[in-house]
Amino acid sequence: MTDTGDLTDLIQRAQRGEQVAVDQLFAAVYPELRRMARARLRKLPRSTLLDTTALVHESYLRFVEAGRLQLADRIHFLGYTGKIMRSVIVDTVRERQSQRRGGDQRAVTLDSQIAAPGADASAEILQVHDALDGLARHDPRLVQVVELRYFAGLTEVQIAESLGITERTVRRDWEKARLLLAESLL
Repeated sequence: MTDTGDLTDLIQRAQRGEQVAVDQLFAAVYPELRRMARARLRKLPRSTLLDTTALVHESYLRFVEAGRLQLADRIHFLGYTGKIMRSVIVDTVRERQSQRRGGDQRAVTLDSQIAAPGADASAEILQVHDALDGLARHDPRLVQVVELRYFAGLTEVQIAESLGITERTVRRDWEKARLLLAESLL
């Protein structure tokens, strides 16, 4: 990856609307974005979701479509990209479930013991997404900590720096979020 100062300069130029800077920014962080995507997809069955490259590229497209963003530095950029990756994964699962159910076709009930492969993983992704949305209504910072740690893969030190809180607060928020999410997923 490039120097942090160079990356900050690219982020600032991208925020001003320079498309070349957006392209250079993604080229500079591409290996780290692939690592993030691989980490998110590793836990899921291969047949249910995107591959690493598709997730990174779809994230890039959504980043470009979002237009002007207020990102201060590399950590904010990676945190925002983590949110985008979460959104891409959830949208893909919803689309596949819609297709699996026939989209706008009339529903027909069948009595069968055979479950669609990957259905549990897809349902779990949507459950986690819904649980995070519920948690956001309770305490938005907890969701930020989860997104930065789980989806962006940041360390406690980086999260604390990004959110302007102490590392101890990050650890407490992470534990609290895990407990609340586990409770809501039961």
